Amino acid sequence: MQYAPEGQPEGTSAATTLQPGFLASLFRDLGAEQGGREAEDGRGAVGDPPRAGAGAGAGAGAGMSAEEDEDEVAARGRAAVLSHQRTSAVRAEHEHLADLLRRAALPVSAMDFESQLRSYRPRPYPVGGGAGEPGPDGPEPRWEDFAPAVPGGAGYGGGAGDGAEGAARPLLDSGYQRELAQARLRHQRALREWRAGRADGAASAERRAHEAAEQARARAVQEYNDSLEECRRAYRLAEPAAVESLLERALAAAEGATQDLPAPCRAVFRPLTRTAVLDLDLPPLSQVPSLEGYRLTPEDTVEPVPRPVADRANDYLRLVARLALRALQAADAVDTDEILSGVVLNGWLRDTPSGEPLCLVSVDADRDALARTRLLPAASGATDGRANGTGYGDGRDGAGADGFGSGDEDGYAGVYAEAEQDEALVRLRGLSAAVSPDPYGLIGVEPGAEAGMTVPTAEDLSAHEFAHLVRELLTRGGLGEWSVRLRGPVGLVATAVGEDGSALPGRWVVWASRPRGGAEVAAAELRTLAEAVREEGAERGLRLTTGRFAEAALDLAAELPQIHLVDGAGVRELTQTQLGQRLGAGA
Repeated sequence: MQYAPEGQPEGTSAATTLQPGFLASLFRDLGAEQGGREAEDGRGAVGDPPRAGAGAGAGAGAGMSAEEDEDEVAARGRAAVLSHQRTSAVRAEHEHLADLLRRAALPVSAMDFESQLRSYRPRPYPVGGGAGEPGPDGPEPRWEDFAPAVPGGAGYGGGAGDGAEGAARPLLDSGYQRELAQARLRHQRALREWRAGRADGAASAERRAHEAAEQARARAVQEYNDSLEECRRAYRLAEPAAVESLLERALAAAEGATQDLPAPCRAVFRPLTRTAVLDLDLPPLSQVPSLEGYRLTPEDTVEPVPRPVADRANDYLRLVARLALRALQAADAVDTDEILSGVVLNGWLRDTPSGEPLCLVSVDADRDALARTRLLPAASGATDGRANGTGYGDGRDGAGADGFGSGDEDGYAGVYAEAEQDEALVRLRGLSAAVSPDPYGLIGVEPGAEAGMTVPTAEDLSAHEFAHLVRELLTRGGLGEWSVRLRGPVGLVATAVGEDGSALPGRWVVWASRPRGGAEVAAAELRTLAEAVREEGAERGLRLTTGRFAEAALDLAAELPQIHLVDGAGVRELTQTQLGQRLGAGA
């Protein structure tokens, strides 16, 4: 509120005039038209003379109107400042998310055994060493022990004598002078030798300490490399503990780029299928900003501007895709000895209203698919959202002074791209990944495999794991030239050729499945297999199931000598004999 100058009553034109200052500048910044307001209030523009015929009552009324107007402007100014502050906080959240997306796409350094080996480089003994305070080997030579006796029986230690004549008498004795000179030479020589011996002793002690420390360093490096070589031998033998240790070390190193966004990933290795099952903890849904900012209403109140749910879902899936690709790349890069046949990754949202984890992304990829895929986007793509569709720019290209495109009518329109065009999501879906269509609607996907199964059943295996198991069993039995024709979640159809003289000679059509819910293989499936054998020009067909055959199918198989059957018990027995592993019995 502004007050009338001293000696001037309120209600005059001077009191109703906005003085240059904060309120006047804020009034202009808000875009208000002062003349329009004053016209509505029955007043002219600032500085105009009062209207003709206005009396004292009118002047008092005008004064009250000016005070109310100033209060209104001040309240609007406070609301505008509050809106700006809150919007700045929201923009900081968006910038942080953009930075996380950039760092989550940084290349992963390989954490294989070669990169973890340590080398010992001896440190030379420093020139001029032995600067520490040494301990003396003996007392310092004293001049009193070398000084000759003064002629006449008087001691020499300060030129003692009887009077001036007694003190000067030794100086006139030439023999005493020669003895004195020789004594001084002997004292200086002894002093030099004592000092040299003292320095040599100190240097020798420090050199010995330096050499002992270097030997300890060399032993530590050698012991570490020996233990690493032991782990490498165990890894090459596909021992689960060694494989899991190496994988989790690589995953933890990959997570280091986003330490402010914890996304731990645990690994379980299944020696039966040589597959790593990774459980990735996804960030909470609140990691993505829910607001575009705040705005000032005509009523001078501050209200939030929510973002469309679809935009939040796109940004969250964009972040999830980068974290999943980073984990897959870390596992692929560390496996230089090609122990893994594939990787199953499940991304779990732990923070849910029900408290039960929800799988939002699942990838079931074999080694060949990982080798064909450049897993992470290019480094430049992580910083230029408009160029590659990641949706995040660097806050300068095409944006306003605050970095958020303040000139756009839709706030953040043009800054965020559609998730379908995001490079990371495109590559993830190229691996046949299952991705939640609506994470904020808590719509999950079925995990490819459960990581906690130490002895999995056939139903616990992923599609690639089951295909790998069937191929390993039949390859060990003599079938080569394996070619998969069809593959799905519950089975596969393939052709293979056995060498003459082997246990399975000739060309085969293999139909393997793992029925769920206790379903039995019907006779119609054997007829279909027999037709496929004829179409492929094969000699035999193999119907393999982890379940059971119906009685009608067993009767039909007796009439079709070219069709061979293997049930669930047979699969478990082959797994034990051919692979030396156990396959759990299903329900």
